[in-house]
Amino acid sequence: MSHANAALTPRARLRLARLIVDDGWSPLVAAKMFMVSPVTARKWAARYRLEGSIGMVDRSSRPRSMPTKTPPAVVKRIVKIRWRRRLGPVQIAGELGMPASTVHAVLVRCRINRLSRIDRVTGEPIRRYEHAYPGSMIHVDVTKFGNIPDGGGWRFVGKQQGDQNRRATAERTGDRHVDGKPNVGTAYLHTVIDDHSRVAYVEICADEKAVTAIGVLERAVAWFAERGVTVERVLSDNGSAYRSYAWRDACASLGVRPKRTRPYRPQTNGKIERFHRTLADGWAYARFYSSDTERRAALPGWLHFYNHHRQHSAIGTTPISRLNNLPAHHS
Repeated sequence: MSHANAALTPRARLRLARLIVDDGWSPLVAAKMFMVSPVTARKWAARYRLEGSIGMVDRSSRPRSMPTKTPPAVVKRIVKIRWRRRLGPVQIAGELGMPASTVHAVLVRCRINRLSRIDRVTGEPIRRYEHAYPGSMIHVDVTKFGNIPDGGGWRFVGKQQGDQNRRATAERTGDRHVDGKPNVGTAYLHTVIDDHSRVAYVEICADEKAVTAIGVLERAVAWFAERGVTVERVLSDNGSAYRSYAWRDACASLGVRPKRTRPYRPQTNGKIERFHRTLADGWAYARFYSSDTERRAALPGWLHFYNHHRQHSAIGTTPISRLNNLPAHHS
């Protein structure tokens, strides 16, 4: 595509070349008419004789040969050091005895100039993926939040007052740890995320056993079905609930194919891990809650906001808008 200040567009080049080649105009006269140099007019006329109208389009300005280009062997050494040791351009340049600007240019071309694009464990470029349609895969996991004692937790009321509230709540409920310390309990949030749309489904449960996880999966599949989404696969980590035969049989009865991440590789389930952070920042610790009951009551409203009104940074729109044929998308 011609740049903004180009004297000739492909169409104007064709008109100029035809005047010279087909109509017999002098290159000097034709160049003056189109306000370009005679050299330029002769160039387009010669290309028109050789290639016809196809030769009038723009070509790459990249040279056929680049004698000063960084050799492939040096590029491999730069990439290897970057992957294995995560050094910056200045450090790599110091080891290889070359300019840091050259190293940086190589890293940019290889798309590893930012450490955020490199996997922390393997040192290889991060491979991002997204399934093509809703229901192709859902992610499931469990995250835990300590229950809030009556009067508020230590994050908002301070450590001293928080400990007093925790003891008072434990006295009222009678819950204690095995060592006798006051216990306010733990909330197990079973979360489900659709890979394509990022629509989330969450339930607060009392444990993370297989029977509980299966119940959440069954209700989540039915919830997605009500919205016209058929779940085909489910991806989980290697927790005991997801490795059980009961989980396998439940997936078979639902017509869902179970898949698990590689051990010690939570990045594979990264979408739901990132959702857990959003859940903590946007709901669990977003404001002061005077009791755990108050925080639990706020979850459905926040979840509706997340699905229907919050712009998701990875997809550039609200998650619910990626589900097709849904009534009341923005209610």
